[in-house]
Amino acid sequence: MKTLFKKMIASLLVLTLMIGGSFALSYVNPAAQAITTDNTWSGSAPKYVFLFIGDGMSYPQFTAASDYLGAVASEGKKVESKNLGFTEFPVTGSAMTFDSSSFCPDSASTATSISTGFKTLSGVINMDEQKSIAYETISEKLKKQKGYKVGVISSVPINHATPAAFYAHQASRNNYYDIALELVNSDFDYFGGGGFLQQTGKASDKKDILEIAKEKGYTVANTKESILGLTAASGKVIAINPELVGSALPYEIDRKAGELSLADFTRKGIDTLYNETGFFMMVEGGKIDWACHANDAMASIKDTIAFNDAVSEAVKFYEKYPDDTLIIVTGDHETGGLTIGFAGTKYGTYLDNLSNQDSSYEVFDKSIETYRTNKTPFETVLKDIKAQFGLMTQTDVDASKNAEMVLSDYEYKKLKSAYDMSMIAKADRKTGEEEYLLYGGYEPLSIAVTHLLNNKSGIGWTSYSHTGVPVAVFANGKGSHLFNGYYDNTDLFVKLKALTNVK
Repeated sequence: MKTLFKKMIASLLVLTLMIGGSFALSYVNPAAQAITTDNTWSGSAPKYVFLFIGDGMSYPQFTAASDYLGAVASEGKKVESKNLGFTEFPVTGSAMTFDSSSFCPDSASTATSISTGFKTLSGVINMDEQKSIAYETISEKLKKQKGYKVGVISSVPINHATPAAFYAHQASRNNYYDIALELVNSDFDYFGGGGFLQQTGKASDKKDILEIAKEKGYTVANTKESILGLTAASGKVIAINPELVGSALPYEIDRKAGELSLADFTRKGIDTLYNETGFFMMVEGGKIDWACHANDAMASIKDTIAFNDAVSEAVKFYEKYPDDTLIIVTGDHETGGLTIGFAGTKYGTYLDNLSNQDSSYEVFDKSIETYRTNKTPFETVLKDIKAQFGLMTQTDVDASKNAEMVLSDYEYKKLKSAYDMSMIAKADRKTGEEEYLLYGGYEPLSIAVTHLLNNKSGIGWTSYSHTGVPVAVFANGKGSHLFNGYYDNTDLFVKLKALTNVK
């Protein structure tokens, strides 16, 4: 009897597994059913498509920003996070970022994957690995096949790798003048944010790109008043921020009140591009990447928040046209190996400490140039570090009231060593393996200061370059459900191509 009972139980288990297995094999995600086998979309296309790319932004960057906002709101008394708006989109996914060169890819190749659906080598923009075949981008397809207006916006130079990947085709991302020529020949409708690298060529022997742009029918708006006055009647526009730092917008932490932001350029892009047929807009938060290369957590957090503010402009538009609008937010890769957690603080995080920083490493670099010229003593420099970053020595008059910001003997020695290196003329410095691992080729004192503040806040870094972790994908609006899941970054193009019914 017991043997018969056991056989019956075994048979039931096998039947259950067969049924379950059959169900699993036959189950198809309902979202995927909307894309047919020939990669076409069974519904009507979204008329207004926003693609936001946080350069260097993966899970650590937007999580750090959310956690920082929560820590500041509670004054460090509670563990809470304040979600950024785009992280509350109804659809979330993840995308792999490797390229044909490395699991730690660069911006040119990853943006190529997103814009064309093809992998390529690091440093190559919209061409194959042999650098002989040019790929057509989603933005070019939408312009040519559907008559959509197209806008490209960035907080870094508009002929930098990520924005270039939506209109240019170059064997090297460093062909800045040739990229700029492709920009003015693209016939795209709105370029906004940063200026141009090599505006008159590498040797300054070429015709000014802006003069060529005007000949091609572009209006160049480079004052606050002219940019804020842009409308759909403005025609083709290149809007360049009047307050540039090296052809880029200032870091958000350094931006002065009243100066234009990434959100401003996004809003004016919407005003300029709006029409009944449709538009495609790519917006890059490029300085998230730059801040993370320099391991400056506070600059990264502020620029991530500014990026979220730009997304909010698209959300306002979506609320007016919910049946016709799609918003996608993602990153191209992660930069810096940012982690929330540091060996020295163990399980502790004190992200509100970051609010002591009032300017980026870039601004502090300029102070260091002055220190070097004037041979400013370390004791004087320490006063500026306290004022700008909150770090202080054990003998400081405020040390007892700010124990968490007091430098230990070990930290003091690290800071002094970096100061000594920064006081040496750059051409005379030792630049071996140890120096690179310590400072990554950046100004030693700036890196030491930000590292110490980051570490005291519970933040660590593993690299001054890109890393290979996946990036998040957030989507809202028409067809957004297709962006759920875990997939390759080339699938972002596949899904956009299918949704918009272009060939």
